[in-house]
Amino acid sequence: MTQTPATRSASDSALPPGPPGGPPSPGLEQRGFFGHPRGLATLFFTEMWERFSFYGMRALLILFMTAAVEKGGLGFDAQKASAIYGLYGAGVYLTAMPGGWLADRLIGQRRAVLFGGIIIALGHFSMALQGVFFFYLGLLLIVLGTGLLKPNISAMVGGLYPEGGARRDAGFSIFYMGINIGGFIAPLVVGYLGEQVDWHLGFGAAGIGMVLGIIQYLVGGKHLGEVGQKPRSEDTQGPGQPKRGSSRTVGLALAGVLVGLLVVLQLLGVVDLTTPVGLANAGGFIIVTLALAFFSYMFTAGGLDAAEKRRLGVIGVFFICSAIFWAGFEQAGSSLNLFARELTDRKVLGWEMPSSFLQSINSLLIIGFAPVFAWLWVWLNKRENEPSSPAKFSLGLVLLGTGFVVMVAASLATAGGNKVSPMWLVLTYLLHTFGELSLSPVGLSTVTKLSPQRTVGQMMGVWFMSMSLGNLIAGRVAGQFEAMPLPQLFGAVAAVAVGAGLVLAVFVRPLRRMMGGVH
Repeated sequence: MTQTPATRSASDSALPPGPPGGPPSPGLEQRGFFGHPRGLATLFFTEMWERFSFYGMRALLILFMTAAVEKGGLGFDAQKASAIYGLYGAGVYLTAMPGGWLADRLIGQRRAVLFGGIIIALGHFSMALQGVFFFYLGLLLIVLGTGLLKPNISAMVGGLYPEGGARRDAGFSIFYMGINIGGFIAPLVVGYLGEQVDWHLGFGAAGIGMVLGIIQYLVGGKHLGEVGQKPRSEDTQGPGQPKRGSSRTVGLALAGVLVGLLVVLQLLGVVDLTTPVGLANAGGFIIVTLALAFFSYMFTAGGLDAAEKRRLGVIGVFFICSAIFWAGFEQAGSSLNLFARELTDRKVLGWEMPSSFLQSINSLLIIGFAPVFAWLWVWLNKRENEPSSPAKFSLGLVLLGTGFVVMVAASLATAGGNKVSPMWLVLTYLLHTFGELSLSPVGLSTVTKLSPQRTVGQMMGVWFMSMSLGNLIAGRVAGQFEAMPLPQLFGAVAAVAVGAGLVLAVFVRPLRRMMGGVH
């Protein structure tokens, strides 16, 4: 997933806005890593190793859960395994919000990143142990640790550049190359160990990667100066932002409402919280309810003027499109990963390549094509032909759907038990990467521009909810891998994505007018 034209993913974390000017932080060295502060190297390698651990474990997750018990796996069916996969992906995004809040109000970004890395490592090492209990415990720890680390390490990168400007943007581009490198290497190392040697050894290797990241983070911490050392004080809050006490009250009240809603749903028999599938259904219901409640409140009692309400409506449209996009894109680690194992001929010169190796393709393509897309948008902008944000969203959805059209053809070619070339998946990932580069960088940027300045933080939380919902839907869709003919399954995903993209294309001009000059 991408976050800027030269980076990996909006899903990974949000870019914090930087102040327009100001002196460097005390003790902060301003040169030393490709002409950038030496602290950038510390954060670069921390992020690289964290992504190594994350994408390494992700490449194995669905394969391990669906592998037969006699082969060391858990023996789950595709529906149960995919529901767990979806819950895990959704949890990573949802915990980013409280993770950022804890750092801002209580422990500071520096300690949040450290504690998050330690918790992530413990999670991987828990999964390295035998037993379903340690598996679930490991997933929970990784979700909690990622929620602490991801939003705050990006915020610290922004803190290295108090002057803001183009140099800060370049710093983020370098930083996010760490994500791509980690995401590329991880499936090759962790995937090989897990599939070819022992599943738990692969999970343990992911944990070792995180430990290496923690060690260099501690050793290189001296280059970070005062960045992220202290929680944000109340006097730095802008007008309209809630004070610490009110934020805590709202958070506790919201948690209480969620718990109560879950209890009511269970008693009414709407959901079954005792199964992964039931939990996934409940999670999706709650996210949709919260999103509807938020948008309804903002429209009716948010104190917005007419122009702000129109822009909020555009954000609502983008929310739906984002959820649809990630519901398809996140098939990479679930249904497409299963397709690679079950129906792809992976033999190369007599050696059978682990199916998890194909999970490196997206990162490799991002590294190769992100600079091309960044150049393309700039080139088109100079000629006043750059597509608008709605047009880019439309293009991203159509490209995603086209990738699944390729998978329909690949599925038809597997009739009679045949296995197909991995190039089918490579072509699909290429189209998905193009879609990602068209849509994902636009998401965060456009939401921050369209949101009323007093509600940007809330809007970013809602934006993460769209990605969380997409992951939940992805898990439920992938759960049909064994129950539905694959041409029909992939065809349905293709139809929804392409259809949504074409419908959005029809409304590009009205949406541009509603955006009120925001490009």
